Amino acid sequence: MSFSLDTPSAQTLKSEARNLREERAKTGQPITHSAALEEVARTHGYRDWNTARAALPDRVAVPFQVGMRVKGFYLEQPFRGLLIGLQLSSDMQYYKVTIQFDEPVNVTPTFMFAAHRQRVSATVDINGLSPALRGNGQPQMRLMRE
Repeated sequence: MSFSLDTPSAQTLKSEARNLREERAKTGQPITHSAALEEVARTHGYRDWNTARAALPDRVAVPFQVGMRVKGFYLEQPFRGLLIGLQLSSDMQYYKVTIQFDEPVNVTPTFMFAAHRQRVSATVDINGLSPALRGNGQPQMRLMRE
């Protein structure tokens, strides 16, 4: 079975159920945790909690993690570095990554002058490819695990 970035995990649904219980308690309409789980499962299109639990992963795996050693190409220049920041976009399709390069990378297209960067932020998809393209059609960043 395959999952995408927009597939919720069982942990996500449990968290939603806790939030639902808290909201209902504040409005004077308390519900049990099992009733909250059932309601959350139905809002995600499942028949009941047991069906949702059987279909969903415990947690959704992320392709990159803070502290991970990475390598790749930034503006077509090779790099190795440390992933120091990671944020999932609101549409859950992309990650904003911040990378501290081991060695500064020259980000200018010409060698007439140099503009070295030691730390950059970029947006990548689950495969580590930037949706933003350079003028030649190449992604601004290609990111891989080291």
